Order: sequence, then structure tokens, then C-alpha cells
Amino acid sequence: MSTVPEPRLAPVSAFAPDVPANGDLPLTPRPSPGRAAVPFDIPGVFVGTAEYTEGPTGCTVVYVPAGARTAVDARGGAVGMTGGYEFNHAICLAGGSVYGLSAAAGVSAELLARRQNRTKWDELQLVSGAVVYDFSSRETAIHPDPELGRAALRNAVEGAFPVGRCGAGRSATVGKVDNVRAEYGGQGAAFRSIGGIKVLVATVLNAVGVVVDRSGTIVRGNYHASLGSRVHPVEDYALSLPEPVNGNTTLTVMVTNARLTDRELNQLARQVHSSMHRGIQPFHTENDGDVLFALTTDEADLDGLKPTGLGAFASEVAWDAILSGAE
Repeated sequence: MSTVPEPRLAPVSAFAPDVPANGDLPLTPRPSPGRAAVPFDIPGVFVGTAEYTEGPTGCTVVYVPAGARTAVDARGGAVGMTGGYEFNHAICLAGGSVYGLSAAAGVSAELLARRQNRTKWDELQLVSGAVVYDFSSRETAIHPDPELGRAALRNAVEGAFPVGRCGAGRSATVGKVDNVRAEYGGQGAAFRSIGGIKVLVATVLNAVGVVVDRSGTIVRGNYHASLGSRVHPVEDYALSLPEPVNGNTTLTVMVTNARLTDRELNQLARQVHSSMHRGIQPFHTENDGDVLFALTTDEADLDGLKPTGLGAFASEVAWDAILSGAE
């Protein structure tokens, strides 16, 4: 039987003018450990988080020093992304909407410094990034910037992914049929292996939709205080056709060690991203900017496992990651 968590309603921003922004306060990047860290066993993959508590807002960096081939699946009507390269050394996820895109520039600058400012073609460090709109639950204009991106990279450690209200998920909310019914989401992660194939999926939950578990129970979002329960958004839309809430996005990073062709990697990204509608309903709406980055370290042959089977397996890991972020 599903255990339904207690509500954690998010405050609704008044969107007042002249709230503090980055230049108005002496900001210092802080650690952003969340409530726990999910261990994973993919050597050469590092994860770091940092936040501005004054926001609050933060960013999350997945760092692969050797670089990794990447497929990007971007959906929804409000995608905020930079880079989108087919090969990356780091992925930077951040709050702050369009202003938070600058955090990826900080990751890039830090990597340049680590390469002793070498700029030969094959020394270039590639960084892609994407952002969530996290202003709806706070009264500041503070956003992740290059310094916060640098800090998240400097905090990166191998084999552990922070989860909870941390990193890019620091002020993320879900179930936003109406902002007064939104609940805090967060950052989730899950890791599984099948034979020698390993899959890590991490996601930042800031969706219009609610989070649904495998029993069909809504576990986070669209909480009606008058009813004392969560309601599926379709019921609200059918009854009152509320105006859609703008500024939502789910960001996902999937890392595997499976050796795949470019076509197989791209299809894996699509398959897993499509599957996530089971755990987030509705998903990929006109008001979401959903992006999934799929990276492979190209270390292990499938050995009989078909790419479609890997996709089915990874899709379950993605659902676990969604539920992890809703805890």
C-alpha cells in the first residue's frame, strides 16, 4: 500500500518589484547537500551542488572529466537550454530561469582554468545546461550565476547524487494547476544495474503536473486544502478550466556505461523521457521546458540486452528518480 506523504505547500510569490537580486547582497555559495545522497557506481562521474540560501536557489553539476557522448531530448513549450552538444564534459542544471543559464558559463570557466587555460581544439571543455523557473515560491530575483556554477563543480564528488530540496531543485515546485496548490518538489535520483550495464537517472521536479506513484496515487502536488487531499489536474481542468500556470520544467540527466551507437543513444533518450509521463501528469505541456540529457561512458557492451530492453529498464529507474525527488 502506498504511503501518502504529508503536504508541503509552497508559498506563493507576490512578484513584487525591487526585490533583491544578485548585485544587491553579498552572496556566498553554500553547500547544498539535501536530505540524503543516492550512491551510484559509474566510475569517472562526479556530481556537485551549491546554493544561494538568500534565494533560495541553486545548481547541480554532473561532471565527466573524460567526456561523454550525449543525446538531448528537449520537449515542452518553454525550454531554457544552453549548449545542447553531442559530447559533454559537464551538464549544469540550475534554478533562476533564463538568468540561471549563466551558471553553465561558470562551469565552463572553471574547466578552462583546470586545463591551465589551454585552448587547442581538442582541449576545449564542453558544457551544456538547462534551467527551471523557480521564482514562483520566493520573493527574490537571486539566481544561479557563474560563481555558483563554479562552486557546484568544485563541490563535485564521485559516486553520490544529493537528493531532496537541494541544487537546482532547491525551490522547485510541482502540481501547479494553481500556485496556491503547489507543493515543493526537489531533486531526485536512482541507480540500478543489470548484468554489467549501469544506469543512473537524476531529475529536478518543477512541473505543472503532479507526481504519481506506481499504484496511481498522487504523492505530491495540486493539494486542495479545503479537501485535505491531492486531486488529479484533469479534474480541475474539466470543472473550471483554470488559467495555466507559467514557468515550469523537469530537468533530467541519465548516465549509463552502455556502449551504444549514436542512433541508439538518441532513441534511448526519447524512450526514457517519454516514459516519465507515468510519474508526472500532465507532462511536456506548453508551459513546461522539459529536457533530458542522456550520457554514455561507452564502457560496457550490451551482451544480449537489446537497446529497447535497456530503455525499458532505464525508464523504471527514471520513475524511481521522480519518486525520490517527491519524498
